[in-house]
Amino acid sequence: MKKAFDLLNELNLPYEFHDYKKQGIDKETLKEWLDQMGADVILNKKGTTWRKLSETEQQKALESEEQLLQTLITHTSLVKRPVLKTPQGYVVGFDEFSYRTLAERS
Repeated sequence: MKKAFDLLNELNLPYEFHDYKKQGIDKETLKEWLDQMGADVILNKKGTTWRKLSETEQQKALESEEQLLQTLITHTSLVKRPVLKTPQGYVVGFDEFSYRTLAERS
């Protein structure tokens, strides 16, 4: 997250930070993200939180969108970070090129 904040500030791109790990996240927002970008983009399977889930918990999370939504609400660390909402769409994860492209368009 530090890299993202630093680059956003360097590029003078305004942003509003919502720490969903601390503040939580609502089901509607997660559903929008899943609808727009898909579970493969939003769900962080490389992180410690996913690995700490039992195989049964992992399988249950992937059974349906509703199960995935509940798992993401319960374990917010499973959501890839950061998620930037821009006029052009979403950018998920830190991607310097995408951030610089946003700055060029603004």
